[in-house]
Amino acid sequence: VGMGVLPLVYKSGENRTSLGLTGHEVFDIELNETLTPGVDVVVKAGDKSFVTTCRIDTPVELEYYRNGGILQTVLRKMMA
Repeated sequence: VGMGVLPLVYKSGENRTSLGLTGHEVFDIELNETLTPGVDVVVKAGDKSFVTTCRIDTPVELEYYRNGGILQTVLRKMMA
């Protein structure tokens, strides 16, 4: 989150092997403006689709993510 990366975790009992992922996929992540801490996020990889949990856990982490990381958040506040 601090670097502007969206942390996602597999649902209980799922992993890359059980989902048939190789690491060579290109992922599409369905997000909207109502992203909130702990929300379920749909991830698509080609013809596969699975649900993950967003591990943004606090409103502050959400602000960091939306701004592209901690540094960008601080810079925006300094310029305001």
